[in-house]
Amino acid sequence: MERETAQQLETLHTDSFGWALHCCGGNPSRAEDVLQNAYLKAVAGKVVFSGSSSFKTWWFGVIRLTALEEHRRLRHRESLLSRLLAQVIGHPDSSAPCPALQMEAGERVQELKQALACLPARQSEVLHLVFYQDLTVNEAAAVMKISPGSARQHYERGKARLRTLLQTPSPQI
Repeated sequence: MERETAQQLETLHTDSFGWALHCCGGNPSRAEDVLQNAYLKAVAGKVVFSGSSSFKTWWFGVIRLTALEEHRRLRHRESLLSRLLAQVIGHPDSSAPCPALQMEAGERVQELKQALACLPARQSEVLHLVFYQDLTVNEAAAVMKISPGSARQHYERGKARLRTLLQTPSPQI
């Protein structure tokens, strides 16, 4: 990064944080992350000021797009396991759920692990990459070295099979 760009970024830091805070719905920790990632983009040369607008306009655009990327990443990061636990436990008012709910949640986690183990390898892989590694289906396809269409098919079939496995009651001992 050029020295002049670094100086301009330094002078805009306070305003940049305010804009990042706005882009993150007032969440200061998310705003810090977004601003840090925007700075990293600038340092790595992933974004370069072309001069077609004012520097501040360009920089605020970079922050806005970075906030949108982070929002998308956070939305997709929610794992299958945490969704299941949220369904089982709900959103209790107290910080610790009652022991009965904890036990039930532990049983549901076990059921989920067993159901995931029953899936074919490719379905399991694509679900893992999407839900646990925060990749898109297309990125998972590239990792698995299969076509995006094939990855989407494995993803949809895996979700459907998992849903079926989790909805059928397991035999009680």
